[in-house]
Amino acid sequence: MHGSCLIAKLLTLPRSTALVSSRLLQGSCYNGTSVCRMASPAEIAKKTTNISSEIIAQLGKPPKMRENPAIKKVDSDEFHSIFTPELEALVAMFKKYDYELRIAGGAVRDILMNIKPKDIDFATTATPEQMKEMFGKEEVRLINAKGEKHGTITPRIHNKENFEVTTLRIDVRTDGRHADVVFTTDWQLDANRRDLTINSMFLGFDGTVYDYFYGYEDLEQRRVVFVGDADVRIKEDYLRILRYFRFYGRIAERPDCHDKATLAAIKANSEGLARISGERIWAELQKIVVGNFNRELILEMNNCELLQQCGLPIHPHLEEFERLCVDLKRFHEPHYPILYLIGLLHSSEQAMKLHERLKLSAYERDLALFITQQRERVIHKIKITMIESNMNFPFQVNSEYVCLRDYQKLCLQPYAKRDYVEQLLKYANKLELYEQLKEWQMPSLPVNGHTLKPYGLAGKQVGVVLNELRLLWADSDFTLSAEQLLEKMPAILEQLPSPNKKQRTE
Repeated sequence: MHGSCLIAKLLTLPRSTALVSSRLLQGSCYNGTSVCRMASPAEIAKKTTNISSEIIAQLGKPPKMRENPAIKKVDSDEFHSIFTPELEALVAMFKKYDYELRIAGGAVRDILMNIKPKDIDFATTATPEQMKEMFGKEEVRLINAKGEKHGTITPRIHNKENFEVTTLRIDVRTDGRHADVVFTTDWQLDANRRDLTINSMFLGFDGTVYDYFYGYEDLEQRRVVFVGDADVRIKEDYLRILRYFRFYGRIAERPDCHDKATLAAIKANSEGLARISGERIWAELQKIVVGNFNRELILEMNNCELLQQCGLPIHPHLEEFERLCVDLKRFHEPHYPILYLIGLLHSSEQAMKLHERLKLSAYERDLALFITQQRERVIHKIKITMIESNMNFPFQVNSEYVCLRDYQKLCLQPYAKRDYVEQLLKYANKLELYEQLKEWQMPSLPVNGHTLKPYGLAGKQVGVVLNELRLLWADSDFTLSAEQLLEKMPAILEQLPSPNKKQRTE
């Protein structure tokens, strides 16, 4: 929307809808997550005085816009599937109190793609205070009070189903992570603040699709387009860079149909991702790497200088990543997203840097360390030979572990979980061994710490001895009995280092 038109609409809004309880909602940020706080009346007076120049500075070029946004009606099975008794009760309440309520964003997109939506967001002309008053009169319990800071109220209807309902709003100032907002009753203004045209549509409960910025046509033609000026939309929230690539993987039919101007805007704003929390980046990135065109999208993201902002090395191992994308297609999905990123890393040190940036889970961190360390062990053993032979040196995990027994023994190591070993086989593209290991039922070691008590072992010595016995047991195809294993004890004890003794001080 053109700046002057938006200002005219904003300044003519009723005070009760533009300002909530005579206070402006002002954005703040906690741990990289957008939240809002209330500004004081003095701040409101100051901001409303300068509001037009602030908004105009952010708007950029006007988006292409329809005169009549009601473009069609849907009557699909996917649309009708969302109507539960609880939703019908919610719709009836808003109608009773004369507030508009529509389905918003991703659920509209999914229904138009003949996909049953998993999550449904709702938008309304009612303010949070008006919704609280309405639900109070109807004796509806509200949950998740924190959502109110975002303009979101969550009623629990019939004590069975929760619905997130958010007041229409306008972003009047942004800094790349959070926004100052005011509430509105204008659906077009709310659509204008959204990131992509395909996410800016609304759906009425009579099936009417409201599309202000030609998102329906973009969806039909499988285009991912920012609402209005891409540079402006990105600067409002730099996470939209990754959302662009995620939705490209979901929507596009070909991997190479990016708009050059859009990619230029993304590259120009790449450093803005450094301001986004690792948790938010990882939430988007993991959907990209397991989605359609993952190989092509990561390569394009590298061209846009985005990967280093996500905690990956400045010079990622793209060849290994491409190899991994092809090889993993041989295995049943789903795959852990971290498995793909491991292919972009050169070392376990880079795995730790990735963890520090993205705040990986303990499992993801340890899996990345396990595979990179196993890879480094193999590399260390064969690198000199390959260099002397003037051979190219790919990252492979093929030399040290050859047969199923090797991987079974690796599963017995105290530093290796069985699932880590299975993921290692997927990484190394050893499908047959992977399937064999998946079917293997690990037997129980016939000896334990109690069995070893007569040998007078102390502390960590018990674990060391048990590990040696496990490996001997595995070499026998897991057939050695407890008595046969204990016969090996003299040789094991002979090689066992003595426990460190504390020197007595006087």
